[in-house]
Amino acid sequence: MYEHLDWPNFTWDSSSLSSKLAEIRYRQGWLLGRMVSLGFDLQQEASLNILTNEIVKSSAIEGAVLNPDVVHSSIAQRLGIGGLMPTSHNVDGIVEMMLDATQNYAVPLTAACLFDWHAALFPTGWSGMHQITGGGWRPESAGTIQIISGPISRETVHFEAPVAARVESEMTMFLSWFDGKQAINPLLKACLAHLWFVTIHAFEDSNGRTVRAIADTALARADNLEEHFYSMSTQIELKRRNITLGLNNAA
Repeated sequence: MYEHLDWPNFTWDSSSLSSKLAEIRYRQGWLLGRMVSLGFDLQQEASLNILTNEIVKSSAIEGAVLNPDVVHSSIAQRLGIGGLMPTSHNVDGIVEMMLDATQNYAVPLTAACLFDWHAALFPTGWSGMHQITGGGWRPESAGTIQIISGPISRETVHFEAPVAARVESEMTMFLSWFDGKQAINPLLKACLAHLWFVTIHAFEDSNGRTVRAIADTALARADNLEEHFYSMSTQIELKRRNITLGLNNAA
């Protein structure tokens, strides 16, 4: 995709998307209207639970299993509304990232902000058994980044990210676009941001969790609300599970 001569000028069929986007905006408005009628305390509780699900499911997509009770407690502590259970650095890091993404949605998204998010995800500078560059763009030492499947020696390469030397210039274009004003449906902009960032694959690790936080920032801007009443990662995980079940049933 990034090798296309017209990259990154995305095009789409507005006539095919307009009715779907309008329906989604209608459902969002209906949901927000219902939440307003619940009152502040119930809104806060619902937002806390949804944010907990978002963090747990976003990590699950990456293969990381988090204790929902610990995540819930970490969020509550940072919001000053309780949370007495002991937490951990890895949970606190992703909580800090998601709260910044959703509560400070109006603040410009910069390279420094993304570096802070990434460093929060890797407070020790290690990802499992591997030392990584935390809080910095993907280095040359990370090698070629590929998405592959299949047995060893017969792998299928589905995607290869741009070389590390291109990441900084690619991210400069992306961030300028993300904070710019375009005549784009805000929901569509969140989708494009997700696709664009994950194509760049700007970090050595946790691009998935980072891009979902970026998309959540875009969705918060669309709603113009700090409170989070729906979980994108929960829906992604549900879709993945349904696809897997369908493939297993067809086998």
